[in-house]
Amino acid sequence: MAFIVTDNCQGCRFTDCVMVCPVDCFYGDGEMLYIHPTECIDCSACLPACPVQAIYAEANVPADQQQWIAINKERAESGELECVSDKCDPLPGAEERKRALGL
Repeated sequence: MAFIVTDNCQGCRFTDCVMVCPVDCFYGDGEMLYIHPTECIDCSACLPACPVQAIYAEANVPADQQQWIAINKERAESGELECVSDKCDPLPGAEERKRALGL
């Protein structure tokens, strides 16, 4: 079981989760982050670190977010994305999106 990044990350791309990941299993594009399912060691360190509550254990992904399991796998394994292992600035508008999510 891996951890999954869901749509709350879209438009934010906070990297607090990346900073606590012991295995560098996060990959990112210009919109959000994804977790590589076979590189993730299921340590759960990223879960409380996400300021927009975008990360779930695969078994706990809400029913309306199940598509993100396949999306994380596809995007992280595509070879098109770079591993994100350092703190980066969130996307412009990330704080506003966080507020809009009620967080």
